[in-house]
Amino acid sequence: MDVRRRMRLMAVTIAALPLVLGGCTAERERAAERAGRAAPAPVVDLSPADRARDVPISAEIGTSVAHGRVTGVRLTDDKGRQVPGEPRQDGTSWVPNAPLAGGRTYTAEVTVTGDGGRTATRRTTFTTAPKPTKPAITSTLYFAGNQTYGTAMPVTVAFDPGVPKEARAAVQKRLFVRTDPPQPGTWSWLEDGTQAYYRAPDFWRPGTRISVRAALEGLPIGKDLVGDAEHRATSKIGRQVSLDIDNATKQMSVFRDGKLVRRIPVSLGKPSTPSSSGKMVIMEKHERTTFDTRGEPDGGYVVDVDDAQRLTWGGEFIHSAPWSEGDQGNTNVSHGCANVSATAADWLMGITQVGDLVTVTGTEVPLRAGNGWTAWNVSWDEFAKGSALPVPAGLRPSPHTVPHPGAVAGGGSPGPTPSASGG
Repeated sequence: MDVRRRMRLMAVTIAALPLVLGGCTAERERAAERAGRAAPAPVVDLSPADRARDVPISAEIGTSVAHGRVTGVRLTDDKGRQVPGEPRQDGTSWVPNAPLAGGRTYTAEVTVTGDGGRTATRRTTFTTAPKPTKPAITSTLYFAGNQTYGTAMPVTVAFDPGVPKEARAAVQKRLFVRTDPPQPGTWSWLEDGTQAYYRAPDFWRPGTRISVRAALEGLPIGKDLVGDAEHRATSKIGRQVSLDIDNATKQMSVFRDGKLVRRIPVSLGKPSTPSSSGKMVIMEKHERTTFDTRGEPDGGYVVDVDDAQRLTWGGEFIHSAPWSEGDQGNTNVSHGCANVSATAADWLMGITQVGDLVTVTGTEVPLRAGNGWTAWNVSWDEFAKGSALPVPAGLRPSPHTVPHPGAVAGGGSPGPTPSASGG
């Protein structure tokens, strides 16, 4: 074959390539179109049901989808105003950013994309109930906004009266916590339902930003109660500080960033009014307060104290006690508090934060669950058992055991009526 004939054949072959490639592309497009037609249509189940009435103002837009996924939700009221909100992480529903108004009509438009790529829109229109007539359960969020907390700070919600066991899952679903950087955890309930705590398996990392929403207003709680209010707060975690108090030595060891920075002599509760042993959290701090124990079984005194830091609802504090400085480090003479010198108490006020861990060992009585924010007084496995919802199996403490939080880089009311007894 001469050179000119070979060149003509090459030219014909090259000219034919675009036709072949174009044919392949068209075939792929036709195959994708056939696959889209063959894919089952998405099956969508929305709640509240269309034309539903007396819907609670806490309602979410439930989005159950088979053979597809939700790609958009638009909720508008009867005046055409759009309601802001966001989907749950598991995709089971879309949550309005605030309670809905009572006695109003809303329309939800949910866009779904099927497995074959086609989209469809489903709608549901419902009317909310007027203002509830059932009594409201009182809820209190012990997590204020724009604060800096210690690394052991649990998010605590208290309920009065306690939430019945059968209603706790519904309540827990409306308690939202976000952390940045992510550090997932779980909620855990006291046996009587008067408090729920949220924490991660490990202590919070310094610098973590925590946002909390307790979306309880109008929420049906059991057969006879509704939620009372919407609570929100965002705060951050500060430096690591923890206190270890050993009754055997009558010494307090103060740790910062996992390192011992000071030892302080203490006098704990005398045998008739012993201090509690366990893992507590500093709940509040007062430069000056009054302990009034009149009417209490072992009380009967009124005294002003300086530099007081609450550890329990029952009235155990760390505080300045110049009257017992001669006993500090050798003899227990208090009514259950940790007495320290005036100088040491003032220094402690400058280094501690609400949410710092305080561990007391060697006293005559154990810390009672719920007497303070006792989320760290049990193991992670025990804590997780208190959740009313499933806890992810992979949510476990770090395998690296550390002696102090932050050392790793990187009921009626809430218990007994809060007392300022001290001693």
